[in-house]
Amino acid sequence: MQSAQRSGDHEARAALMAEIDRMMRLSAPETGRAVLSPRVRAAFESVDRRDFVPPSEAWAAYDNRPLPIGHGQTISQPFIVAIMTELLDPAPGDVALEVGTGSGYQAAVLAKLVAQVYSIEIVGPLAAESKERLARLGYANVTVREGDGYAGWPEHAPFDKIIVTAAAPSIPPPLIEQLKPGGRMVIPVGGYYETQDLVVVTKAADGRVTERKMFAVGFVPLTRPEGGRR
Repeated sequence: MQSAQRSGDHEARAALMAEIDRMMRLSAPETGRAVLSPRVRAAFESVDRRDFVPPSEAWAAYDNRPLPIGHGQTISQPFIVAIMTELLDPAPGDVALEVGTGSGYQAAVLAKLVAQVYSIEIVGPLAAESKERLARLGYANVTVREGDGYAGWPEHAPFDKIIVTAAAPSIPPPLIEQLKPGGRMVIPVGGYYETQDLVVVTKAADGRVTERKMFAVGFVPLTRPEGGRR
């Protein structure tokens, strides 16, 4: 039984990678990235999505679609995780900030590619669960805390890279401030019931910030604590 499951998982994961490769090619006119870089591909393939979905959703772990993880939140579509990671251009020595830990899947992929990941999750139970899960799976270079991701994590700023896994109506100024000169941010921008765009933000050495829209996406909203609403 276990052997059959492993065989099925291998086939499903191979089919998922083939679908991601297809979507990379289709989105290349917008992103300029027709294939995943070898580093990102290896990191993505080394993280088992099944470890980051609830048991009730394990049967769909390798489907190329978002899945519910409780508390009104979702684990992102695998293609979106792959392309956001690719667009971030992670380097081995980078210190990265993630806003929206969720179940920890994106943090796990990123942890394979950078020196340190600081991840913030506003939903307390999800923050606790992902912190335990990532530690159990051996991701020693990921630090998770519950908090308001809109405000970033000033104690560990500036960051080489910032990735946001929930949509904000506009790019939070604290995140721009905490992005290191020469740094890069990938963030979905737009309202929950409006068109959202995946945006790549770069900060030049002189502090000048530029934004480039990639393509339309659909994310849960970036929420804030009561009293801290946008």
